[in-house]
Amino acid sequence: MSTILVLGGGVIGLSTAMMLARQGHSVTVFERDSEPLPDSPDVAWQAWERRGVAQFRQPHFLHPPVSRLFDSHLSDVKEALLGAGCITFDRLAPMPPSITDRTPREGDERFLTITGRRPTIEYAVASVAEELIPIRRGVSVVGLLTGNSAANGIPHVTGVRTIDGEEVFADLIIDAMGRRSNLPNWLEAIGARRPIEEAEDSGFIYYTRFFRSGTGVMPAYRAELLTYFHSFSFLTLPGDAGTWGVTVVISSSDPALKKLRNPKQWTALVAACPLHAHWLDGEPITDVLSMGGTIDRYRRFVVDGVPVATGIISVGDSWACTNPSLGRGITIGLMHAVGTAEVVQQHLDAPFELALSHDSMTETRVTPWYRNTIEIDRKRIAAVNAIIEDRPAPQSTDPRTRIANALNIAMMYDPDVYRAAVEMRSVLALPQEIMARPGVVDRIMEVAGNHEAVNPPGPSRDELLGMLA
Repeated sequence: MSTILVLGGGVIGLSTAMMLARQGHSVTVFERDSEPLPDSPDVAWQAWERRGVAQFRQPHFLHPPVSRLFDSHLSDVKEALLGAGCITFDRLAPMPPSITDRTPREGDERFLTITGRRPTIEYAVASVAEELIPIRRGVSVVGLLTGNSAANGIPHVTGVRTIDGEEVFADLIIDAMGRRSNLPNWLEAIGARRPIEEAEDSGFIYYTRFFRSGTGVMPAYRAELLTYFHSFSFLTLPGDAGTWGVTVVISSSDPALKKLRNPKQWTALVAACPLHAHWLDGEPITDVLSMGGTIDRYRRFVVDGVPVATGIISVGDSWACTNPSLGRGITIGLMHAVGTAEVVQQHLDAPFELALSHDSMTETRVTPWYRNTIEIDRKRIAAVNAIIEDRPAPQSTDPRTRIANALNIAMMYDPDVYRAAVEMRSVLALPQEIMARPGVVDRIMEVAGNHEAVNPPGPSRDELLGMLA
């Protein structure tokens, strides 16, 4: 029986650990936050301190692939989510009224998901994990231990050293420490090459407030989960136990809109947008929660075709993290976790092959979603900053941009185009997969050519600045 050490006890680390334990490995999780699992989802929301997770009480959303992954790999976690109050949500629910054909289509069940607030999600995942594997909370790792190389000139990791000086050895170390992972520095300290790393500030600031329904019924959707206005966006996400979150997303280069951290002005903006004002019809259960400085970052641990080290691999946000406005982090992380468990099952006894196979799986399955998310981020922040600076928005000659612009129009009128758009937004299919389907591009261009763009009603930029003056 092989021993595996997972660093990080968040959703991705625990899910990875549970899948590996069910393969028959001896798995232990080290989690640097010391607080124990709360007694209930309510206590998790009210009092659980997860200092290692900066976005713990920011909005989260589990896209439809998560529900299918839990069904096939962690069905008891899905049951625990439902037991904790998480809800089943139909991603087709925000279909706009301008689409008159509401006839269900074969395969619509793929748009169903289960979701909730992050503390509730993490409570449910941890409650299952603690019955299956040892989780040592309050253990901080500060460095790596090495042994005989599995490949000439490449360090082989055999364990970790904790802040208390404890040395713990394992056949494989998995870094699931999230955005704050210090793995590149640890690798450099043992003589390994640093991984390839790309990092940039996403350029967004988030102002979120959570609400609870007095009746247990969440407001109906009158617009998409993420709605773009001129220089801000609204993100409205369902939660668990009759709760929901409303987030205003702005550019960090827009000092005038930073006044939205004030609850009065935040509320005034939401109230001034007809398709979103009804999201205020609940009891506020938080103040306006702000978050900024979010980094989009990608790491690759194979350089020039050679692993920087063996005996250690990275999963989830430790590998790549993105801004939260698209709500993709946990979904992409769980997709990565499933692939990681598969690679470990096939190659654990061959460290060099494991490192290469893990890199290949990552680049094939999940890196395209990271790239897609970054592309969306960059286009959006460039358009918003152009408005702030009162200059024309950047114009792209890329044919994909023309099709994407047409898609945003056509999806408001055609039920099948809408489903195609939601597939992409829900991490079900990449744009290139959708556009390769026979007739899809022609249909998008045809519908868009016969309709005007639909702009969500709300205050103009000048009106907004006047409201905040």
